[in-house]
Amino acid sequence: MAILRNIIFICLVSTALSKSLCKDERDKEDLEQYIVNKIPQINYRFRPHYHVAPPVGWMNDPNGFSYYKGEFHLFYQFYPYDSVWGPMHWGHVSSPDLVHWKQLPTALIPDEEQCFSGSAVQDGDTMVLMYTAHIVSESEPFYNESQYLAFSDDGVDFHKYRGNPVLPSAPNGSPDFRDPKVWRHGDHWYVILGSKTDDQRGRVLLYRSTDLRKWEFLTVLAESEGDMGYMWECPDFFELNGKFILLMSPQGLAPQGDRYKNTYQNGYIIGSFDYETFEFVQEVPFQEIDFGHDFYAAQTTEVNGKRYLISWFSMWEVPHPEDVDGWAGMMTIARELELVDDKIIMKPVEEMESLRENTVIVEVLEFFEEIDFGQAVEINVEADFSKMVEINLEGKDGGGKVSLRWDPEIGMVTVYRGPDDFRRVEWEPNGSKSWRIFLDSSSIELFCGIGDVVFSSRVYPLGGWRLTNLSTQDIDVLAYPLKKGFPV
Repeated sequence: MAILRNIIFICLVSTALSKSLCKDERDKEDLEQYIVNKIPQINYRFRPHYHVAPPVGWMNDPNGFSYYKGEFHLFYQFYPYDSVWGPMHWGHVSSPDLVHWKQLPTALIPDEEQCFSGSAVQDGDTMVLMYTAHIVSESEPFYNESQYLAFSDDGVDFHKYRGNPVLPSAPNGSPDFRDPKVWRHGDHWYVILGSKTDDQRGRVLLYRSTDLRKWEFLTVLAESEGDMGYMWECPDFFELNGKFILLMSPQGLAPQGDRYKNTYQNGYIIGSFDYETFEFVQEVPFQEIDFGHDFYAAQTTEVNGKRYLISWFSMWEVPHPEDVDGWAGMMTIARELELVDDKIIMKPVEEMESLRENTVIVEVLEFFEEIDFGQAVEINVEADFSKMVEINLEGKDGGGKVSLRWDPEIGMVTVYRGPDDFRRVEWEPNGSKSWRIFLDSSSIELFCGIGDVVFSSRVYPLGGWRLTNLSTQDIDVLAYPLKKGFPV
């Protein structure tokens, strides 16, 4: 009888699991059909040509930025059913070169949990996702966050681990316990998570594991002393040019002059780290990594000795003019990172040059002279930066506009969208004679000099771009219209 009961139990469990898997597959098929049906309703006036964006609906943080079986993979926070934030899924794209992207089926859909941010690693031939399960409750604190796993043998079709959660709670019980970033060193897997102290100070927690399923808490890697916000989101930890970088997105930083003017910030601390003691020693205080209006939750990956970064090209609690068009949010272009003189340098990946059309536009613009471009263009501006440089960029048919200013008397670059809507920072040209500007249908990315100062801001022009030289000198313009790198 005992054997018969065991057989019946196994059969019942097997049947229940089969039904669960079938339901999951049906839900995914229904979602993909919904997306296919919804795409024709999208208004393309602000859709990017070469930035990753959701096929429909809402996008925020990049997730699972990784390399698997010869391709880069990028996942993202995704709500397909409206162009506002909602129950989180994981959208998914892949690329051979970080420039030409392919839309893939939605990787994760929520069950009882919302699928918040996380990361991806390769374990043997398996791609493993580790993500935060955000579960809403009816009693305080009204939500709980724990860490789940999902697996795939092909990097496309994912199944959630039946033993979830693998990390059920923070050491101090804080409900804010999210955004795992996993990596391997030696014989162990490591993961860091964003969290907070009982007295509302942001912190990053460090764990390790031998199998990705059972985790040991090691230490608090770093935390605010009271001046660095109440929550540290989306942490990343990596080595760059012999130093260790803690990249994170602190919430609750008060504005300080021209610094910290976005809703939330994104930046990094430089230090040293010992895998024997698990101690991270800060050597250079927190610095913003991008100085534009719209940059958050950056995530990195390393392939063939190069460290790459992609960020959410938007910001919380600000208007998203594209939301009435059936979509909202996109990603920055991929950047390669270097560490130079205690500062991260960001450069567009070299493969961006493969998007250049054969047509090359070369002009010398005098004061108040203008030139028109399409919606997607790379512009290299050469000028004498011992003098003032000012460029105005606006829609040929109206809409949004922005000006880029360099004032050598105060040594600052400004990206100006309006009297109360500008970002500026100190810059030392150090002999640099050029700016590199990437314009898309609703965005601008400005790389000053070697990429030691970068601005990423959303701007919404209509009918392509018009550039006007407002400088006190002639400027040389070398421009390349850019081909599409993103399919929808």
